[in-house]
Amino acid sequence: MKLLTFIVDGQYRLGVKQPNGVIDVAAVLAAVPATTPVPTSVQEVIEGGAETLAVLRAYIDGLGAGDAKWLLDESSLTFGPAVPQAKKIICIGLNYRKHAEETNSPIPKYPVVFNKFHNALAAHGDSIPLPRQSQKVDYEAELAIVIGRKAKYVAKEEALDYVFGYCNVNDLSARDWQQLTSQWLLGKSCDKFAPLGPYVVTADEVGNPNQLEIRLTLNGEVRQHSNTSDMIFHCDEIISCLSRHMTLYPGDVILTGTPEGVIMGYPPERQVYLKDGDVVTVEIEKLGALTNRMVAE
Repeated sequence: MKLLTFIVDGQYRLGVKQPNGVIDVAAVLAAVPATTPVPTSVQEVIEGGAETLAVLRAYIDGLGAGDAKWLLDESSLTFGPAVPQAKKIICIGLNYRKHAEETNSPIPKYPVVFNKFHNALAAHGDSIPLPRQSQKVDYEAELAIVIGRKAKYVAKEEALDYVFGYCNVNDLSARDWQQLTSQWLLGKSCDKFAPLGPYVVTADEVGNPNQLEIRLTLNGEVRQHSNTSDMIFHCDEIISCLSRHMTLYPGDVILTGTPEGVIMGYPPERQVYLKDGDVVTVEIEKLGALTNRMVAE
């Protein structure tokens, strides 16, 4: 199932993507009341787990979703972040072997963990402000894991059972700020530096997250093209590791690292960083395409 958040009159609404459009769950509920409570936000679906997802699926299936009267034109929507209430945004650095090699970094022996904050969340279609004091903003196509169950001390073999779904994300990075100190936070936590979406795709629809094609284009030119199989620490390992250090909650988002092809990995004479007007698209197999335009702050 593909879920999305969109905005109507300044309020977030839950949408369900269908082949020919998007169902506005709240609007349809007003016209066709349900006998069982149906969730009206992405966070409600995530927190409610398999039972709530089943209720939503049964309600949508019962509508006769192919009927055009229930469908909105997706291109007319203003998207919100795919998980607008993410409590934690945890990031894994240097997690693709070829990316570590292109940046002349040693292969990590333990996951490199840093974080972003809620201010970094952005949506598909949002304009992303390039900070005034940075001259080196870079793109990073990444697979995001959305946690669906409270997780603490989870075994690797069971870790994927705790996943609600997956999203595209662009882990934007101000390289000049990132490299000021040994801590990357300043270069990673700028406003709207984590556009997430357009959808949360449920785990059952994605299947194996460690076998997904991933690509990024800059103004239509392919810059990153790899597969999540190149991860050093795969999704189950990441979840298990993090759960040993902190409790993961439904709606927490984990960014799993980026493949080779970032601007920082180019020879110095070819490093042309993001500028006003650049359009970046992240596309991961089964997850749709996330597009954002860069704008001068």
